[in-house]
Amino acid sequence: MEGIFAIWQRDITKFFRDRARLFGSFTMPILFLLIFGGGMSGTMETMMTGNMGEAEGFNYVEFVFPGIVAMTLLMTSVFSAMSVIEDKDFGYMKEILVSPISRVSIAVGKMLGSATVATIQGVILFALIPFLGLSYDFMAIIQVIPFMFLLACALSGLGLLFASLIRSTQGFQLTVQILVMPMIFLSGALFPVNNMPAWMDVIVKINPVTYGVDVMKKIMIDVDNLSSVVTETMGLNISVFGRQVTIFEEILFIVAFSVVLVLLATVSFKRANA
Repeated sequence: MEGIFAIWQRDITKFFRDRARLFGSFTMPILFLLIFGGGMSGTMETMMTGNMGEAEGFNYVEFVFPGIVAMTLLMTSVFSAMSVIEDKDFGYMKEILVSPISRVSIAVGKMLGSATVATIQGVILFALIPFLGLSYDFMAIIQVIPFMFLLACALSGLGLLFASLIRSTQGFQLTVQILVMPMIFLSGALFPVNNMPAWMDVIVKINPVTYGVDVMKKIMIDVDNLSSVVTETMGLNISVFGRQVTIFEEILFIVAFSVVLVLLATVSFKRANA
């Protein structure tokens, strides 16, 4: 546990000392908020209110904001794993490997460090809520934070798995970019994904970010008070094999995905550094 804590503490300290990384990490989420929130809000809200006025008062920015937070978790969690490759290049990883710390502890410590950094960045985004004119229940925000950490752990495990298999930072960045962008756009974070082609719908249903985004939206948005027109059009009711998936089942899927990815990442990490 001391080894895990030391590695976790190092990643957190590096994050707060790197001001360029701290402020630069918000560029992409804010850009997406401006493009999708500002550019598409008028179209989406007009489409909603055009359905017999049933969606009067619908705020598209309120719908897309949890997706932006989930996108931040994804990008930060996965790209934070690149520090494993950097540590190898600078020789820091060799120093850790010759220490009494087990390699499983090293992998778990890196995973927890990346997940914590991602969660912190996601929570900082909540400071934008008043400036965007959004209204979320305070208790809903508190309730969503533990799930954000769980989702970040799963995605950190994914990043760590790729970092253990790829030897160069350039190769890691290229590979992860190819993986991350489809996971974002096929998750329902920015727009509904309930009317996709059959082959694409399969990708949506196996994408862990899809369930993460859906849980965050259901917790933060008062779905019970939304009309069926909004919930169906916005794709808030995910169904698998014709059966609607519950929040509990979505959380269970994320937990299972986290466990599997952590196990694969630790095994791959041990082999790569044997």
